[in-house]
Amino acid sequence: MLPVKKSQSAYRTLEEIRQRKDELLDQMQADNKQFTTVWNQIFVKRENNTKGDYIASLVTNSVTVIDLFLLFRKLRKNYKSLFGKKR
Repeated sequence: MLPVKKSQSAYRTLEEIRQRKDELLDQMQADNKQFTTVWNQIFVKRENNTKGDYIASLVTNSVTVIDLFLLFRKLRKNYKSLFGKKR
């Protein structure tokens, strides 16, 4: 959410300042509530994983690691100067 820029107005009384302060407090509380909701949606705890899910995630992660290792080896072979090895 982008901040809303309001034009600055000259406050003439303490009551106007208090009203603006209350408005800002309400906006901050609404933004905090929205932020908390989004934060909790992003970081959801995974519970009740079965052994099948655990093994599937291990296999997936292992394949990813092997793939990255092979990619790094290939890049290192083709671009030795980038990795500090000169022959």
